[in-house]
Amino acid sequence: MSSGRLVLTRHGESEWNLAGKWTGWTDVSITEKGAADARKMGELLHDINFDQVYTSELKRTVETMENILETQGQADIEYTAEKALNERDYGEYTGLNKWEVKDQVGEEKFNAIRRDYDEPIPGGETLHDVYDRVVPWYRDVIVPQLNAGKNILFVAHGNSIRALVKYIESISDEDISGFEMVFGTILIYEVDDTGKETDKQELHTKIEQTRA
Repeated sequence: MSSGRLVLTRHGESEWNLAGKWTGWTDVSITEKGAADARKMGELLHDINFDQVYTSELKRTVETMENILETQGQADIEYTAEKALNERDYGEYTGLNKWEVKDQVGEEKFNAIRRDYDEPIPGGETLHDVYDRVVPWYRDVIVPQLNAGKNILFVAHGNSIRALVKYIESISDEDISGFEMVFGTILIYEVDDTGKETDKQELHTKIEQTRA
């Protein structure tokens, strides 16, 4: 049996994305733009029948999922809110304006904080920490479902998706800094029995990008 399809999407623009703040585990809603952009993603996914849907525990992913599925045509499907898919904990940076921090620490340090695999944050998580919680869950829970032919939707966060993509595409610790999950992007994978990609499709909605 061929693999089912794993569809990865990032939540729509949130209130703190709009404000330029590091959000992490703060539970904020999506904006009207975020909801509209989610509906655009739903239009692109109209031909996929999902068997399982997973969000993080944070409401910006749930709200995005609801808008996607309402447009896509599966508004009644049940979903699971999964802690492993939560955003990276930004610790002491939570709530700070990203661009003010960039001015304080410089561009090189700022980019390391945002993108590097092992860059620490006081009181928070590295991307490596996110990888260590999301990938074992993916291998244990999701890969068997994909191998059984199920189509699965994840609505998650920039960093939980980056961690998953690092594993699925076998991206090195160094090269993952160059990968960003841009708003409005949809990644669709088929995988082998270890959860590594055998096929990939990438879709993009036509939206005005948020400076996330």
